[in-house]
Amino acid sequence: MNDTTVLKKTELSDIPIDYSWSFSDKTIKDTSYITHGYYTYPAKFIPQLAARLIKEHSNENDIVIDPFMGSGTTIVEAIINNRIGIGTDINNIAYLLAKVKTTPIKTAELLQEFSNIEFDLQNRLNGQYDYFLKKALKVVPQKDRIDYWFKPKQKEKLSIIFARILEVKNNDIRNFFLVAFAQILKSCSIWLQKSVKPTRNQNKKIYEPLTLFLNQSKKMIKRHFEFDKILNPKIKQNIDKYRVVKCDDSRNLPCEKNKATLIVTSPPYVTSYEYADLHQLPSLWFGYLSNLAEFRKKFIGSAYKDRERIDLKSSLAEEIVTQLGENKKGREVKNYFADMLETFFEMKRVLKKGGRACIVIGNTQFQGVNILNAEVFQEQFENIEFKTHNIINREIPSKMLPSTRDSETGQFVKANDKNLKLAYPTEYILIMEKL
Repeated sequence: MNDTTVLKKTELSDIPIDYSWSFSDKTIKDTSYITHGYYTYPAKFIPQLAARLIKEHSNENDIVIDPFMGSGTTIVEAIINNRIGIGTDINNIAYLLAKVKTTPIKTAELLQEFSNIEFDLQNRLNGQYDYFLKKALKVVPQKDRIDYWFKPKQKEKLSIIFARILEVKNNDIRNFFLVAFAQILKSCSIWLQKSVKPTRNQNKKIYEPLTLFLNQSKKMIKRHFEFDKILNPKIKQNIDKYRVVKCDDSRNLPCEKNKATLIVTSPPYVTSYEYADLHQLPSLWFGYLSNLAEFRKKFIGSAYKDRERIDLKSSLAEEIVTQLGENKKGREVKNYFADMLETFFEMKRVLKKGGRACIVIGNTQFQGVNILNAEVFQEQFENIEFKTHNIINREIPSKMLPSTRDSETGQFVKANDKNLKLAYPTEYILIMEKL
């Protein structure tokens, strides 16, 4: 294969950009309102995008599903707009975040628990330190990777905070503070702060864990209060009916056949296993991650899968795989398109006739070959009894994704690396309708 080969783009690239879908006027404050700002999550789309799709393509009390829910943006927007939100994600951290961000908690109980935690931690970290450290280390996973990322003193202080959170009896409140803890881990580690790749910086500034944790908890409590004010009391009192989130595969949606009106999702890209790297710090502390290589295998498009011959339902997908050749990257792309096709079949199962799937996806490039995700997805959908309702080309003014990729490997890279390519300057919103 000639690495300089570039597959010709199809007519989707000729669709003019619809700037009304860019939301370029929205500030960070706007896009992190209510519970959306709990945690810095890579590659999440902004809530205004999800909300507009939900309002334009569904009605109140309809079922809205996100098979790749990530931190739960679609689910939050579904329930605050009086829909039923259903979501899955294979990542335990994503599941925890989505659940916490959509769970009503009585503000008075949350404030009281925070007050208790703050009082205890001031005593344990500034008073009976050695006694509580000995107890705390018994509940921290004894993993070399934790020692790899955290200096001894930081690990000790974090261990005391972590152990105190685990003492909280109310499961919803305990999870709330675990998310606050997860958010401070990168700052408290020697992970290079502005790097999206797992890179260590031994000279990184030392942050005080307790200060960060208390400040993060206060921010989250304030945002939870805002969420509590706008959530419909009927939904608040029946949250398990209106919000269903699972840590599960996108091909196993917790919804009956022909029941959903709408799917709103932003699927992972071919290199979705990189997200496993980005979530490894809280995954290590919470005991979700025993082996990073094994963890990566769960993600869409893993090269570790050895499939038999599969019909990708897309001649373009077959052409892309052929261009990449019989190598690791070729297997990744083939498995990615196969995994996504299986997810599309599951979307077809749960959607009612006339129901729509809104897929937010961009294109990328490996080894000089354009990976035309949007075009492939459209073809796959149309070959399994969907029709194209609309396709929107939107500019991405800002997104929590690395902005550059290596043109050879397709992997995220630093801004000063060679062979740079803008990763996702625009993306498409495919709106496909079940026939």
